[in-house]
Amino acid sequence: MKKAISTILKVLVFFLGWAILAGIITVPCEDPAIWRFFAELVPFLVLVVFTVVFLLLEKKEIHIPIKENLVKGTVVGTITGTIWIAAAAGVLMASRQLIVTDQEKVPMLWLWILSAFINVVMQELLIRGYMYQLLKKRCNLAVAVIFTTALFTLLHGGAFEAGVIPVLNVITMYLFTTSLYESEKTILAPIMAHAVWNVVGALFLGGVGLASDYPHLLTLQPSANTLLSGGTYKIEASIVTLFLNVALMLLFTYSSYTCRQDSPCSPKSRRTVRS
Repeated sequence: MKKAISTILKVLVFFLGWAILAGIITVPCEDPAIWRFFAELVPFLVLVVFTVVFLLLEKKEIHIPIKENLVKGTVVGTITGTIWIAAAAGVLMASRQLIVTDQEKVPMLWLWILSAFINVVMQELLIRGYMYQLLKKRCNLAVAVIFTTALFTLLHGGAFEAGVIPVLNVITMYLFTTSLYESEKTILAPIMAHAVWNVVGALFLGGVGLASDYPHLLTLQPSANTLLSGGTYKIEASIVTLFLNVALMLLFTYSSYTCRQDSPCSPKSRRTVRS
């Protein structure tokens, strides 16, 4: 019981401390692209400081896998994210559930892309960083997944206003990227998959929602079939995305299970070595 209370308190202090401090620090700026950049950068830097401090307090017992499988995890995450957004957008646009109606020019697009990427890294480090690793080590994988899934879903509270499918998409998206993380054993894998989805889906296609001030190159008009097109919320509210999320979740869950079975630490592998 003492261990559980201690773990809960650490998680609460970490999250609330970060949220309060990140909310207090602001950088005034009139240019929307530069303002958004600092609006993403400041919480990220605060999170990095909190993460380093809390990891030091754990005396190296908690570790966030970044260097492990760095190249492979980055490549797999990037490819997965590309297939993910290409399949979702491709099906919806090919079936004319989403139709391109306009095209805009976005000044300083590179800075908007960088801001969106920083936002993804911040989300992944917040959810799958210290808190996930602490709960996984002090409790178990199931507790870590359930808690962080709930937190991730609450942080995307706008989905609750959009309907059941958007909420299910948020949940299955997190479970899919968690299975990707567990399969590749590096946080870079879900970072890259998530980043490709957000950057391409939001900034280029305008079919994925970020903060309201983020621009987009294309304007997509959804069909009247909101179940398929996603309606106002487009790609992230479509049932097509839900099916893709579930399929990818099952794929990487199986891959993660296979990796554990083939690990030198697993009973199966130890029997093979002895023989």
